[in-house]
Amino acid sequence: MILYDFVCQTGHIFEAGVASMVSPNPPCPVCHATSSRRPSRVNFGGQAGTGISRENMPKSWRATRGGDKETVAHWHKVATEREKLEEKHPELAGDRRPVLAHEGIFAKKPLRAGDDIAKSVGAAITADKAATMKRSRIEQ
Repeated sequence: MILYDFVCQTGHIFEAGVASMVSPNPPCPVCHATSSRRPSRVNFGGQAGTGISRENMPKSWRATRGGDKETVAHWHKVATEREKLEEKHPELAGDRRPVLAHEGIFAKKPLRAGDDIAKSVGAAITADKAATMKRSRIEQ
């Protein structure tokens, strides 16, 4: 059984099943007039979105408005949907290593498990000093 959209001579639109592509068109169920097949509706312009990335989800108590129930429930739903998407499309998962530090000198680039700590601390301090010097030049 194949479902088709039909339109009768008087303009009634209906859906009906026929045995095959070459089967005759059924009469209109409303007025019993002859009908013709019409193209099914086609959607254009839709866009798939991956949603928010893990890097942009809240990472601290403050970011969840102090543990507000509705905020936590919202972010839990978003994270669950993201996990389902990543299971289906592993290339979207990104770096799944736990974040060890994300505040202070690590605000711009979080420290993750497995990173070279000495190198990461040195790079973060250098970047922090450069940003401080840039701000002081702008203020002068």
